[in-house]
Amino acid sequence: MLRAGDAYRIKGAAAAAMEHVEGTPSWQERRVRLMNRLHARRAARTQPATGFVSRPEPRMIGGFSKGRQLAAGNFLFAGHLAEAPGASMWDLDMPSPRFEAELHGFRWLDDLAAVGDAKARAKGQEWTWEWIARYGRGAGPGWTPDLVGRRLIRWISHALFLLQGRNPEQSRVFFGALAAQTTFLGRRWQVAAPGLPRFEALAGLIYASLSLTGQERFAAPAIKALSKECEARIDAEGGLPTRNPEELLEVFSLLIWAAQAMMDIGKRPKKPLENAVLRMAPTLRALRHADGALARFHGGSRGMEGRLDNALAASGIRPETHEGLAMGFARLAAGRSSVIIDAALPPSGEASVNAHASTLAFELTSGRRPVIVNCGPGATFGETWRRAGRATPSHSTLCIDGFSSSRLGVVGLGRGKRGEILHDLPTEVRVQQTANPEALHVLAGHDGYVATHGLTHVRELTLTRDGRTLEGVDTLGAMTETDQETFERHMTEAQLQGVPYSIRFHLHPDVDATLDMGGSAVSMALVSGEIWVLRYTGPADLSLEPSVYLEPGRLKPRASRQIVLSGRVLDGASRIDWTLAKAQDTPQAIRDVIRNDDEHLKDEEI
Repeated sequence: MLRAGDAYRIKGAAAAAMEHVEGTPSWQERRVRLMNRLHARRAARTQPATGFVSRPEPRMIGGFSKGRQLAAGNFLFAGHLAEAPGASMWDLDMPSPRFEAELHGFRWLDDLAAVGDAKARAKGQEWTWEWIARYGRGAGPGWTPDLVGRRLIRWISHALFLLQGRNPEQSRVFFGALAAQTTFLGRRWQVAAPGLPRFEALAGLIYASLSLTGQERFAAPAIKALSKECEARIDAEGGLPTRNPEELLEVFSLLIWAAQAMMDIGKRPKKPLENAVLRMAPTLRALRHADGALARFHGGSRGMEGRLDNALAASGIRPETHEGLAMGFARLAAGRSSVIIDAALPPSGEASVNAHASTLAFELTSGRRPVIVNCGPGATFGETWRRAGRATPSHSTLCIDGFSSSRLGVVGLGRGKRGEILHDLPTEVRVQQTANPEALHVLAGHDGYVATHGLTHVRELTLTRDGRTLEGVDTLGAMTETDQETFERHMTEAQLQGVPYSIRFHLHPDVDATLDMGGSAVSMALVSGEIWVLRYTGPADLSLEPSVYLEPGRLKPRASRQIVLSGRVLDGASRIDWTLAKAQDTPQAIRDVIRNDDEHLKDEEI
């Protein structure tokens, strides 16, 4: 099994500093919280809204099974399960701040609305009006700009679901709470952290100011601020500094919802917002696997089924072929197969707080079934799993044993916060993409191990046009005289034992893998009935080892397996050739109709 202790070499001072990251808030953070509470209490005296300017419609997708579990009293948030049938969610003992934030963000309303029956509606109404009674005047942890923006969007989108059967006094209380939160956002959105939190705050403010009577004064400043954020945070290629595909989808959805709110009242979105959406859509399509899910990189998960396609359809932007890299990722797609490769420098500075050391890692999906994956984000399972998931060994790429291509360090991030960012990054990542009638090809390399070992990792990936074969070549070598000198010094220190390295292929938990051909190959059976086989040539040992699949929304990591090719660099260079190919008797097309069961409460023990 992958052990968190194998992930990084962390200095003692840095490890001790991590206590401050999750520990006592700094005086700046305490001041922000105090001011948020003060403005929330003032906002509670705001003149209430009297109704909606236009009839709101839900635009988000919820999970039916999650909604059923929630209505039954199973509260599964941020990797924690609280079973309390008949209890109010606000009476629960909160197992973590992340769990509590999920409750106050009200994203769970999407799931209850997806069920839509009387029981789900009753629960949604009960918990919403309880929140107003307990926290509506500024109490509790839910008064941060990002949570307020997220909550406003849900309350307004599901207003008909919530207000059905309510009496006039309850409706008045509901609209009063909406107006108070809108006023709070109008005064406090600026303190939201740049990036997704600020987009959530501004989108919520725009959504509310254009939907509620008497709140129109906030619309123009919020639209102007959102336009500036689009110009500042979304680059020319439609990407974000964090390079997190799921975060990109979140921001894209928020911009779509804000634009639709403007168009609902006959107002055209401003050019910066329109242009940002136009840039982001083809990037998101390039980050879409064959099964419709997002690639799992830099803290992002695969996303809810259907959400990516729903957001792209809602944008109204016609599909276009994406040329070159998409937010630093290269995509190969042919037949039923898709391959997505991290082919750029990792995020740096504050943008790397959730980033992974995943340079040159790839994922492979065949039809509706993921085959090769990265372990994914482990934040919902605690800090140990979060840090382990960020390490290079948690990704499907080459890694020098005991090292990652980027390392972790704790630094100040401003506003009194500290975080563990990536440092000692590769200084250069080169990539070349070519195509011919027979295959699609990517050649990439990075120097993340040059400073420590004098070695450069070069990876070649070739996907045949029928999508049945992925050929790979991984080379680790000293490229210059200076690099050779660094390598020789390391060899001397290692008593000429060489530099040990591993090429890892993490398998999705649904893949059934077995050693084959006398231990020289691995056969992989997919749920769809497809059979893939990995073979290799070169000075390496093949093994099939335990791994984990870190999937948000579950109670614990899922057990999986990984194929490992282990070798040593002895004379300045080592090369391993490998192929992932469908077995010859696997049909070109398979009728894959088996559903993915949503069994978040039935995880096996790790």
